[in-house]
Amino acid sequence: MSTTQSERLRELLEPLVTSQGLDLEEIAVDSVGRKRVLRVVVDSDSGADLDAIADVSRALSAKLDETEAMGDAAYDLEVGTPGAERPLTEHRHFVRATDRLVKFQLTEDGELVARILAVDEEGLDVEVPGVKGRKATTRRIAFPEIAKARVQVEFNRKDTKDKKEEEA
Repeated sequence: MSTTQSERLRELLEPLVTSQGLDLEEIAVDSVGRKRVLRVVVDSDSGADLDAIADVSRALSAKLDETEAMGDAAYDLEVGTPGAERPLTEHRHFVRATDRLVKFQLTEDGELVARILAVDEEGLDVEVPGVKGRKATTRRIAFPEIAKARVQVEFNRKDTKDKKEEEA
């Protein structure tokens, strides 16, 4: 049996989010001054566009009003997607981050910044960028070796720009 409000809300709302073709990544109820804010984070393998966010937001709002799960007090519902530098905690997060640069905190080897090349059930194949003129190297990381992982924001990725120029 669920004990926290967030767990009860997850049980109520997750089937609705899933029916919209999205994954419920996070749910939190926070107090902001005198108001309460229900934050719902959703995502999918192909990402969630503004139309999908609006559709799921309306569906969640209707369900919350129908069940009175948030009680009588006023609250704001905020539905969004994970941020650009989201932590990777689930297998699906790593799959969605394929071809992205990720900063890993490893359980024994310290930090590593590498690009995810492939993901399977046991771990990741990554490419570690070369330093000072050295070529990039590939490496295998098993999931148990990863303490933390977070996608890094890249503004000017050279190899992507080069590929686009070649295609033109």
